[in-house]
Amino acid sequence: MKTNISALMNLISEVEKNLSSKIYSIEDYALNISIEELDGKVNLVEDNKKIFNLNLEEIEKTSKELSRLKAILYEKNNEFKLSDGRTIQQAIVDNTNLRKLKTTYENLLLLKNTKKRVTEVNNSYFESKTLNFDQNKLKKRLEEIDSEIQKTDFEISKLNSVEFSI
Repeated sequence: MKTNISALMNLISEVEKNLSSKIYSIEDYALNISIEELDGKVNLVEDNKKIFNLNLEEIEKTSKELSRLKAILYEKNNEFKLSDGRTIQQAIVDNTNLRKLKTTYENLLLLKNTKKRVTEVNNSYFESKTLNFDQNKLKKRLEEIDSEIQKTDFEISKLNSVEFSI
């Protein structure tokens, strides 16, 4: 079967939802229901053993298939390389870290110089807080980070559409 990384990720998501649904519903079939008369006679009302075993086998099969698909995804993420030589997995990790750095820089750029008057019993003064970094340099670096993230995301998306067989 021919696919690409994007389609494979969608398939994995679908299989995970299916597995979760099966795991959630198997408890409904884990018990048999019977009625025991006072004279000791037992009548089986619901025999769920066969359905339970079928569902359990299906969960096992789906779990193995999910592991196989994820292994292929991880393999391809470590096999396909961007133009700079990084694997997709390396680029994803790098972008995650760059996004954290970007958020830090954005938060730093929100800071402003402040000056407030403080009055005590016998004393009055101004408390000044001034930035100890160059905002323009930070803005420039922020733009570089943003550009790097976008470039890497674009290259990853191109690689995500490369077809391969599973």
